[in-house]
Amino acid sequence: MGIFTRFRDIISSNINAMLEKAEDPEKLLRLMIQEMEETLVELKASCAGAMAAAVRIRREWEQVDAKVLGWGDKAALAVDKGYEDMAREALLEKRELEVKADRLAGELAESEGIIEGYKADIATLEEKLLSAKDKQRLLIQRHMRAKGRKRAGLDMRRADSHAAMLRFEEFEQRIDRMEAEADLAGPWATSSIGRQRQGKGEKAFTLEEKFAKLAADEDIERELASLRARNAAPSGPDQTGL
Repeated sequence: MGIFTRFRDIISSNINAMLEKAEDPEKLLRLMIQEMEETLVELKASCAGAMAAAVRIRREWEQVDAKVLGWGDKAALAVDKGYEDMAREALLEKRELEVKADRLAGELAESEGIIEGYKADIATLEEKLLSAKDKQRLLIQRHMRAKGRKRAGLDMRRADSHAAMLRFEEFEQRIDRMEAEADLAGPWATSSIGRQRQGKGEKAFTLEEKFAKLAADEDIERELASLRARNAAPSGPDQTGL
């Protein structure tokens, strides 16, 4: 079932109002344009038929009109020759043909009026169809722009996500540097320095080794004190008093 029931519905239709109420304006416009184009084809076909009929009527009218003139000439000739009965018959034929000619002239005028009406309807419908196609083009452009904006929005969101990941990676790298600096400032740094000194000829001792060294030094001091005390003690009887 079409959107329009007849040609006049198309002409009197308010396309903008119909589109505003439509759930799918693009689909409605496609259907409108399709029906307008089909109606336009039918109008042009009807117009062509009316024009062909007008040509036939005109041809027949011209033939009848020529016969009217012919019977008039024959009636005049019969009068000139004194044949009034023949002239009367010729005039009767002429009268019948004149009636037919008048009827054909009326049909021709009516056909020409129909043709003009078809031409006006075709021009109006073509204008309506052009307007509908313009609206369709604008709707398609709006749809494409909307799709472009949507795609651009998605691209922007993806770009923002990528930028966020980059910022996260930079932050993670900064944390890694801070942790590395903290490790350099930690206890292992002293051991590292000790190892570096050892590499230069200086001996690095552990805490246990230092206490062991202190104990050894204390033993040496005690033995040294013992030697000092023995040297300071008096010797035996003086052999010089012998």
